Amino acid sequence: MSQDLTFDIAVVGAGPAGLAFVRSLAGAGLSVVLIEGQSETSLRDPAFDGREIALTHHSMRLLKTMGVWDRIPADDLSDLRQARVLDGGSPFALTFGAVDANRLGVLIPNHLIRRALFEVVEGQAGVDLIAGRRVADCRIGPRRPRGRLTLDDGTTIRADLIVAADSRFSFMRDRLGVGAEINRLGRSMMVCPMRHDQAHGHVATEWFDHGQTIALLPVADPQQRMSSVVMTLAAPVIADLMAQSPEAFASSMERRLQGRLTGLELVGARHAYPLATTWSHRFAGEGFALIGDAAVGMHPVTAHGFNLGLRGQETLAKVVRGARGADIGSGRLLARYQHEHRLASWPLYQGTNALVRLFTQETPPARLARGAMLRAGQATAPFKAVVKRMLTA
Repeated sequence: MSQDLTFDIAVVGAGPAGLAFVRSLAGAGLSVVLIEGQSETSLRDPAFDGREIALTHHSMRLLKTMGVWDRIPADDLSDLRQARVLDGGSPFALTFGAVDANRLGVLIPNHLIRRALFEVVEGQAGVDLIAGRRVADCRIGPRRPRGRLTLDDGTTIRADLIVAADSRFSFMRDRLGVGAEINRLGRSMMVCPMRHDQAHGHVATEWFDHGQTIALLPVADPQQRMSSVVMTLAAPVIADLMAQSPEAFASSMERRLQGRLTGLELVGARHAYPLATTWSHRFAGEGFALIGDAAVGMHPVTAHGFNLGLRGQETLAKVVRGARGADIGSGRLLARYQHEHRLASWPLYQGTNALVRLFTQETPPARLARGAMLRAGQATAPFKAVVKRMLTA
């Protein structure tokens, strides 16, 4: 039987950004409904999805403040002490060392962060969860509560503020009439855990080889012989790798890694994700706001997407909490969030896209340019300091 419900805020999407935003509103005295298409069981115990998240120091502090950090098993945390960038067959590497607490950041499996976020949100005062239901329609009207959502079971939800947190291909963004720059790259990213002979030393490697990009991320392991291997290739090639037997796949990966890791063994499932970047033309408007990938969908090469999503929800939560009884759906109020988050996102978005273009072009001038850029970067202390701040902030 359909219902007609009213809340202060309706959040659509219980991914990391949506969950973190709800948690950031704890104690604000606002009624919040969180709507998610997945089942409550899937939210409570999300499946391993292959992704290892490189958290910055700022993101770690946020998770600690939310009460999330202590819910992640310590044995699953892997320190990131150094990062290096390689180009083609050159032995030269642009390296970045630790700047705080002897680490650049920490790598944590994505599903463990999601599980911990759900645990702190579940039972939070003033929060209702509607799981297993999807939004069928969304309207923004002239009077409060401005937002009206219709779910696929006929339930109507009214709220002063609608927050879209439902992925880079956001249904909510479309229904709200917000355009977006969407760049489908025709490539896929495959991630999988692999055991190997060499100790990783808590060093992350980003290798822009000719025709492929490979990231080797140090996974928590007492012997330091486990890495998350991230391979970016044309979508059909990734599909072929996904179809290989574990033994054939390990041999293929050794050939592609050209001896950088040996004795490779697949120790978990392979996951493939099509690559696309998105930039929403607006992050907010009268009665609504976009957070996480619904606002900005980053290329994964610089590992900024997850951290940017956490920062964006933090910015929106501060704006909402600072309203102090004023209209939280006011376009003028939400413009503060849009301005601040666009200011933080735009340089990262454009810089990452430019980096990907340069390091994936195979023309002789591009190869010369990126080799020169890596050497200049290694020799320029201010440049390295800026990149370190980007990696850790």
